[in-house]
Amino acid sequence: MKVRQTFSLPGAVALAASVVIAQSPPVRDPDRNPSQSPAARPRPKAKDTEAWPAGLVKAGETRFVSQCGFCHGRDAAGGESGPDLTLSQLVADDVRGDRIAPLVRAGRLDGGMPSFRMSDDEMKAIVAFIHTQAKKFAELGGGRRTVDPTDLETGNAADGRAYFNSAGGCAGCHSATGDLKGVATRYKGLALLQRMLYPAGRPAPAPPKAIFTLQTGPTVTTVVAPVVAEDEFSVTVLDPLGQRQTYKRADVKVNIDNPMEAHFTQLANYTDADMHNVYAYLATLK
Repeated sequence: MKVRQTFSLPGAVALAASVVIAQSPPVRDPDRNPSQSPAARPRPKAKDTEAWPAGLVKAGETRFVSQCGFCHGRDAAGGESGPDLTLSQLVADDVRGDRIAPLVRAGRLDGGMPSFRMSDDEMKAIVAFIHTQAKKFAELGGGRRTVDPTDLETGNAADGRAYFNSAGGCAGCHSATGDLKGVATRYKGLALLQRMLYPAGRPAPAPPKAIFTLQTGPTVTTVVAPVVAEDEFSVTVLDPLGQRQTYKRADVKVNIDNPMEAHFTQLANYTDADMHNVYAYLATLK
């Protein structure tokens, strides 16, 4: 029986994953060694305390976003491959560009940073923007907003392997020598943890399928269709023409084959130790 289309909220599961991996506000422990975690280390103290003109900062932001933002983030607080410049010791030691400018013009080829040709005015604008961002983040207090891979390296790889192969049930779908071979080379740090908890992104996980069992007299037919949305009352799928069709669960016999279901279930089962142990194990698969 065809009914009106309905939609579920799969984003709620992603929200659950983000809650799991979100950092809590740092608690200051006077007896704790700051070297235990990069997140616990204080921000480097800036030598340059100049208040840069707003127009210059804005011009620097425009150029920074276009030329540096992909690696270092649009706000200079870390991006795809570049570090958080608001926490950089070199930036903290810089005075009016005496450290930043030579590095930008020379590049750092061993770190994947190309050299940039800029006029003195363009360089001054970028320096103004970086310093302004560093000062802004320092005034916010608390820890930094980015996650360094070393923040996550608290688990035991041997225990993680044992959990992966037994209690966690991960080995039922995954193999260290199969689909996960080299996973720690493809994903690092937070990206690896996110892929472990909620495997979205690229490559995308296999989408769920609805398996309908239809009986006409003595004939039993199985129909498989990609799932668009589902809840406890209905299932919406795409028909062969690509049109959405929604069916009440009470009116059809349907099973949902969702490769992600085990990950959803596991989110509620992980302890902090289990999660970091499995992460430590996956980090060895290079």
